[in-house]
Amino acid sequence: MIGLLERLWSDFLPLLWAGMAVNFEIAGIAIALGLAFGLALAFAHLRGGLIGTGAATAVTLMRAAPTFVVMFFLLNALPREISVSGVMIVALSLVPYSAAFVTDSSLDALRHLRSGSALAALQFLPNVMRAFFVLVMSSGAGAAIGVGEGISAILRQAEQLPALGDRLVLFAIGVASFGVPLQLGFLVLRFAQRRLGLRLTGRHSRRIG
Repeated sequence: MIGLLERLWSDFLPLLWAGMAVNFEIAGIAIALGLAFGLALAFAHLRGGLIGTGAATAVTLMRAAPTFVVMFFLLNALPREISVSGVMIVALSLVPYSAAFVTDSSLDALRHLRSGSALAALQFLPNVMRAFFVLVMSSGAGAAIGVGEGISAILRQAEQLPALGDRLVLFAIGVASFGVPLQLGFLVLRFAQRRLGLRLTGRHSRRIG
């Protein structure tokens, strides 16, 4: 066991952490673009009419778009003279999911704001964080086009370990490496949400008083 841990520490973990940085980069790009498109679609949806119908139709189509299909479409549809990295291809393939999720969460938040429930609207923040979690794990799809992300590093290392017990230790390290920073981020966001909620509650109380 000690020999395994030493091997993983010297050989595997640097590759895993470098790959995880790629996962987080992909997810960061996807959620940023998703926020931009999702918020725009949410406001368009609330306007109603043809614009609202078009926005609702676009969101429905984005919900149904499989990541792998979008990824390989982009990989083959973009002209070769346009240089786009594999990381960006994967990030763009995740934007339909990201934008659709943000649109739905934004609509809920805006409706709560219109009804005067700012505290309920703040649920938008943890919802976006959950979407970011999904995007981090979904970015493993990049392994299919040769993107060196963290999940592929785990699978490559697992192939080199003949014993099942060693593989289980490896997978546990991989789960912890992804899970700990994501959960810490979620706790920080929850703390910020509570602080904002307390401020909003205090302002509301002062107005009533």
